[in-house]
This record gives sequence, C-alpha cells and structure tokens, in this order.
Amino acid sequence: MKALFPHALTTGPVTVRVSVSYLPEQSEPQRGRWFWAYHVRIENGGDQPVQLLTRRWIITDARGARHSVEGEGVVGEQPVIQPGASYDYVSGCPLATTSGAMQGSYRMIAGDGVTFDVAIPHFALIAPAVES
Repeated sequence: MKALFPHALTTGPVTVRVSVSYLPEQSEPQRGRWFWAYHVRIENGGDQPVQLLTRRWIITDARGARHSVEGEGVVGEQPVIQPGASYDYVSGCPLATTSGAMQGSYRMIAGDGVTFDVAIPHFALIAPAVES
C-alpha cells in the first residue's frame, strides 16, 4: 500500500492515503502554470459508518504563498463510508510555481452523530526538472 499511496495519516478510526502525480500535459510552464493530480483513499477502520461533510485544504507554493480551499464534500459528493470500506477520489491542483505542498482536513460525522476532524497528510507537489 505504501508504494501506491506514499502519504498516509490516521485520525481515530479513519486513515487518509494520498498519491500525487505531475501532469505535464495539463501544465504550461511557459505561462507559469504547473498542474498535479492527487488520488485520495479514505479508509474507515471503525465500527460505525462515517460521512465526509466538508474539506479544508492549505496549498503552499514555492514562494511561500498560502491558499486555503474550503467547501462541502469532495468532487461534488459527501460520501458515507461503511466500516471496513474505503472511498477513493481524484482531484487536481494548479500552481504558479514548479513546486509546493498540500495538507488539510476533512470534517466528518460518525453514525452516532459525533462530528470530528480527520487530518489529510502533508504531501509535496514537485515538477520534474526539464532540460532546456
């Protein structure tokens, strides 16, 4: 699992795993735009269902500029994850620099009505060096 999802963090019964890929076909370095896709797997190791309500991302570029993104759900969904199950989604992040990083949290609600925050592991966004 580590090779597929090199970044992982567990909060309570929930583990968040992330892999990231630089997408040269969606990047335009000559226009100052680099683009990454990230694949997230959220695993419920608990004994009751959990629902993802909101997300909060903190995106930092190579210049140290921080951008916060908050909203309901992920990719238009607020998934319910049953005990022992997982939920996967893929999204993307553009930056105006060749590198940066992301981290964040999800607000979730358990089957018993208790809300809690789940940490998303920090991961780097690094474009490969290109010889000119």
